[in-house]
Amino acid sequence: MAQRALPLPAARLGRAVTAAGASTAVSGVVLLLPDGEPYSYRRPSPFAYAFQLPLARALARAGQEDGLAAHVVHYRCRGWNTTEAHLAADATWAVEEVVRRYGDVPVCLAGHGMGGRAALRAGGHDAVGAVFAMAPWFPDAPDAEPEPVKHLVGRQVLLVHGTNDQRSDPELSFRLAERAKKSNRDTCRFEVHSDGHSLRQHHAEVTALATDFVLGALFGHTYARPVADALAAPPPLGLRMPLAAGFGKSLRG
Repeated sequence: MAQRALPLPAARLGRAVTAAGASTAVSGVVLLLPDGEPYSYRRPSPFAYAFQLPLARALARAGQEDGLAAHVVHYRCRGWNTTEAHLAADATWAVEEVVRRYGDVPVCLAGHGMGGRAALRAGGHDAVGAVFAMAPWFPDAPDAEPEPVKHLVGRQVLLVHGTNDQRSDPELSFRLAERAKKSNRDTCRFEVHSDGHSLRQHHAEVTALATDFVLGALFGHTYARPVADALAAPPPLGLRMPLAAGFGKSLRG
């Protein structure tokens, strides 16, 4: 593999996304971690960053009364890069930056694809109370080291994955959730039947799921019945919970 010729730029937080008219007091933060690539020192894709902005805005609107702020993280580069795990390191840096800016507020890491892996890997930080991983990517090589999971104890953890994902194997995220559930009962996983890696087909349902989970995990709102059931159910039931069409239209029904 070719080595990078120049030092990497610094990671940074995107501008805070808050709802119009929201209070300036921030009581919780969600960090959106974009997708990336297994190996690359190229600059992060602006499309991956932009892909997370609608979810950041939706979460900020929903959490307006609770003082929720959202940031989409700018990585140093777009690659995980084997043992360097750049995206996870940048996610950890972002949590530290949130603590520096906002003080002792609860943080949710919400990542997509390679960003989902970064969210899970960085989820052990003391300030992190919740992890939301969308279509997380994991290496499928036979000799790949298992992802760590014991550091997630004490966090609310939710994975969501499309069953037709051709980029991130949904069975690998199931296996990780299965291992995580053994040490952390507050772990669940939803399956989006027929959807792919981008989860575009059920975008509204995934956004509603993220909103319900983030507000419940960070601010103590009552979870919607499907989320509460998934967290309470033993494996494999709580790890293969179907995300029903229309989720979010009557969350408390």
